[in-house]
Amino acid sequence: MIINNKWKDPLLLLSSIGISSIGDFIYLVAINIIVFQLTGSATAVAGLWIIGPLTNIVTKFWTGSFIEYRSKRKIMIGTYIIRAVFIFLIPFASHMAVIYVILVILSVAKAFYNPSSMTYIAILVPREKRKRFNSIRSFASSGAFIVGPAIGGSLILITSVEMTLWMNALFFLISAILLLSLPEKENIDRESIPTLTIAQVVRDFTVVKKFMLNNKYISFIYLGFIIIMIFSFAMDAQEVVFTQHVVGLSEFEYSLLISITGIGSVVGAFLLSIFSNKISLRYMITIGLIMMTVGYVIYAFSWSFISIVTGFVVLGFFNVILNAGIMTFYQNNVSVDIMGRVTSIYDLIQSMFQVIFILVIGIAADFVSLRLTIVTLALVMLLSSIIFSIVVLKPNKKSFY
Repeated sequence: MIINNKWKDPLLLLSSIGISSIGDFIYLVAINIIVFQLTGSATAVAGLWIIGPLTNIVTKFWTGSFIEYRSKRKIMIGTYIIRAVFIFLIPFASHMAVIYVILVILSVAKAFYNPSSMTYIAILVPREKRKRFNSIRSFASSGAFIVGPAIGGSLILITSVEMTLWMNALFFLISAILLLSLPEKENIDRESIPTLTIAQVVRDFTVVKKFMLNNKYISFIYLGFIIIMIFSFAMDAQEVVFTQHVVGLSEFEYSLLISITGIGSVVGAFLLSIFSNKISLRYMITIGLIMMTVGYVIYAFSWSFISIVTGFVVLGFFNVILNAGIMTFYQNNVSVDIMGRVTSIYDLIQSMFQVIFILVIGIAADFVSLRLTIVTLALVMLLSSIIFSIVVLKPNKKSFY
């Protein structure tokens, strides 16, 4: 009973995050279909991938300044409600321009949600429980990767895309209701909240810059992780073209591939949630990163369904271990007093790199073969991950983990 009481609030938070993750994947399936039905354009569907990073570039300059001085829990609740309302409104939009405006609003809500949730987890979950919490969260997210599209596809077949989106909105409302039952851990003095001005944003940028200069190792590890993961993002953006046009998989084989990858992620996350306390944080990060990259290398050199499945299962299995490790490292080493601002700036950097990489890889694929492009990205990623792991495993840096 004591253990249950200690885990009551973290489990409620996990439930809220897990349900919203399922909602994210249902939404992803439905929005792709509804945009394609309206436009008949693959380009319009591809444009969905760029909205998030572009919105982040515009909003992340000031989201941290807003989040830091306000209740992270209430911001999370607010973003869930906004997403529920605007997802509910999508079926009523008769023009593509209106849908894109709604998608931008949803992306802005998510831009507020990510740094708020990262900080609230660090506030609510004690340091000694964070590794287990993040491991279970990886399990929930991986499960959502399989369950979400399956629910979305089933609902669309049984009902319609419109009804699926309306039901999707309920997932976010349920997540918001669960958060309402969690404690408010911050003492927010409304009188001391600074006005959101350009001067305030500049001051907060200075705070983040000072943190990065005073904590060079922490900054190097997290920024290094972000940059290495950009390689995976760039490869994922070309995934459909590579698997079907280069390797030669059918649409059925590709769908099966995604399902098997999800199962690999769930298995990895499930085992991690059980054994996380027996694995050191450094080994979670280094083994997770190197083996995930090995999975991408196998994928890059794949010639058949079996070889590409092998690569995807390996990268799916170890990706969840890496993410749980790096998230725990970050929450343990960045003060909650500035975490909202620091996370927003890191997200901004990540989004800028993502947009640049997508454009560069798209152009490169026109001049050289896509196979050569993917192979080059995978090998550079592998070399970078080995160098990164050496830095993580330095004996004199053990205290950070």
